[in-house]
Amino acid sequence: VCTGDLGMGQTAKYDIETWMPSRNSYGETHSASRFYDFQARRLKLRYRDEAKKVRFCHTLNNTVIASPRVLIPILELYQNADGTVTIPGALRPYMGGRGRIERQ
Repeated sequence: VCTGDLGMGQTAKYDIETWMPSRNSYGETHSASRFYDFQARRLKLRYRDEAKKVRFCHTLNNTVIASPRVLIPILELYQNADGTVTIPGALRPYMGGRGRIERQ
């Protein structure tokens, strides 16, 4: 992300995007930001280095996943003609091993 789009204290930010067929483009589903010691100073989050000097930690701030945004590509790419949704292989362990979601 360009520096003009960084929030307060952010030194770097990476947007992770997913293909969304209805948009015919990629859309942001989550992001990761680096803050160096900005957040740690406000939280007084410190550690002692090997020389026993007290230093501030460097922090990262990440959105794990924006669930409404990630549903768009899952439904667009995995919904079947009968209305069921095939669960992508990578997500099946988190869905009890199920292979599809059906209407009830």
